[in-house]
Amino acid sequence: MAKKDELNRQGRKVALMIAGVGVYWIAITALGQALDWSQRLRALFDLVALAGFIWAVWMIYGLWRSRRDDEG
Repeated sequence: MAKKDELNRQGRKVALMIAGVGVYWIAITALGQALDWSQRLRALFDLVALAGFIWAVWMIYGLWRSRRDDEG
């Protein structure tokens, strides 16, 4: 049961990570527009958000593998 609780905790962390990156991306996009940042700087922050989403997908994959190995 402890393994299942740990997997659930990791799942919540991944969900919070995705939500946090989404909020960051929306906020930084609005801030960049309001402050009239260059397209180059906005693209940099977009790449940071993309990296966060890719990291979250990687974490989901690891979580899926852990659950699959735990069942088998």
